[in-house]
Formats: sequence, C-alpha cells, structure tokens
Amino acid sequence: MQNITNYQNAFDAYLSTFTTTKEPLALYSPINYILGLGGKRLRPVLTLMTAEIFNCDPQKALDAALSIEVFHNFSLVHDDIMDDAPLRRGKKTVHEKWDINTGILSGDAMLIMAYKLFENYQSHTFQALAKLFSKTALEVCEGQQYDIDFETRDDVTISDYLKMIEYKTAVLVGAAMQMGAIVAESSIENQNRIYEFGKNLGIAFQLQDDYLDVFGDPKTFGKQVGGDIIENKKTYLYLKALEFSKAEDRLELQHLFSLSPPDQTNKIETAKQIFMASGSADATKQEIEKYTNKAFSILELLDISEDNKDLLKEFGEQLMNREV
Repeated sequence: MQNITNYQNAFDAYLSTFTTTKEPLALYSPINYILGLGGKRLRPVLTLMTAEIFNCDPQKALDAALSIEVFHNFSLVHDDIMDDAPLRRGKKTVHEKWDINTGILSGDAMLIMAYKLFENYQSHTFQALAKLFSKTALEVCEGQQYDIDFETRDDVTISDYLKMIEYKTAVLVGAAMQMGAIVAESSIENQNRIYEFGKNLGIAFQLQDDYLDVFGDPKTFGKQVGGDIIENKKTYLYLKALEFSKAEDRLELQHLFSLSPPDQTNKIETAKQIFMASGSADATKQEIEKYTNKAFSILELLDISEDNKDLLKEFGEQLMNREV
C-alpha cells in the first residue's frame, strides 16, 4: 500500500482535470472554488487505499473517489448555507463569496456530476456503486435533517446524537471504503466489513471534529472555533455536560444554548469551562477512542494481509490524533 501522500497527490492530479473552466462561469466557478479549497481528502484517499488493499490498481478507483469528494463538497456547500457559516477551510464559503442562489444551484450541479462519474465503469460496477451511493446520499440528507431538528429540541439523547452523526458523516466514510472494494471486485463479505470499519472510524472522526470545534486551534482547524456553540448544537460535548454537571451548571448551559448574543465570545468561553469542569471533554475523548477501537476490531475479520491491516490501523490512529 502506498504512502497517504501518494494517494492525495494522485487524486489531486485527477481532480485538476475535472475542475476545468466551463460555461456558464457563474455555475462552474463556485464548484471549482470549493473543490480547490483542499481539505484532508479523507474520503477519496480511503477509496483509493481500499481498492489497492483488495489488490486493485488504485487508478481504476479514481472516478469513484472523485464522485465521493464531489458529493461531500456538495453537502458542505448546502450545509454552509443552512448554518450561515462564514468560513470553510479558512476561506469564504460559497454563499458568502457569491450568493445563496449560486450556492444552491452549484451544489445541485455537483450532486449530478457525482452520479455521472459512475458512467465510466462497467454496468455491473456502475450498478453496485450507484445503489450504494443512492442509499448513502439519502442517509446523509436524513442526518442533516436530524441535525437541524436538534437545534430546537430539548429532549435530544446521546443515542439520538450518535445516530445523527452516523448518518450525516460516518456512512459516507464507510461508503468511500466500500466503493474501493466494489471497484476491486472484492467479496461481498469484505465489502460489508470494510464499510463497517469506515463507518465506525467515521463516527470517531466526527466526535473528534466536534471536540476540535470547541478546543481546536483556529489557525489549524480551518473553521470558526466555537461554531457549534454559537449555533446551539446539541453535540456529544453538550449532552455529556448536561448529564455530568451539577444543577446550577446544567441550568446555565441550557440557558447559554438558548441565546444568540451579538458578541458570542463570553458564551463560547463559559461553555468551554463547563465542558472541561464537568468531565464532558474527557468523556468525549473516551468515546472517540471507543469507536476507533471498534473499527480496529473489524480489521481482524478482513481477508487482507497483516501488513495492510497494520497500515489501516496506523491511518486510523493518525486520523484520531489530528489537530485539523
């Protein structure tokens, strides 16, 4: 298996052939902009890596990898509109740089472009990829709706939250890996198991993202630190703080998450202090480790070499120790 950087470079080179100047510029320029902002390229790298793990030339998986990345960025464009987010990867979001209508339409085009990339495969592979993609895309939409609903609900539970991040984030990580296995024409058992590996790693990844949203360095995180607090999102940190806190702190936290003051600095700092003092921050770290280990346990069931299992485990560990 190649170095992660090699997969990223191969993907970026292929992406550059996709993001060409086309008319109408008002439609395609925002697409090229969001795809050109970089990011970790986690999902396409996983698609390429998985294909090679199952003894397939990763070049054959480039279209599937590109489809995943285009879809992921489509979801980010629309999520940023719904969240009224000013920054994405440290740069202006599409709707801020252009306008909301442009963000909606360019996002719609990206969804269609993602599907079209499957046309480059043989019919049986196309069918398997499209079936998985349709299921996953709908689950991502369901996860986003849960996320929106939670903002106005006062009865969100830990299990509710974990289901939301599974659908909104983790299923796409699982699908990215399963697509690599599909392109490699691996067994159905291996396809399902690598999906479960990716899904559990995706849950850990989102919990880590939630943690970094509060405790990350704005210089490296690339997004507005404290954004989830500003938006009153019932994250794992928030829900665990409610569970662990004394009545006084619990009421203060609930009150904070009912406010939208012009200056959010004090709200963010107070919430951070409650998260740390209550033990919520440590509990979140433990949950990240739990889902990471759950993913690693699935590796033992995969029909791949021990070296490849070790490399997947190393990749997962790097992912959970990131600061961006």
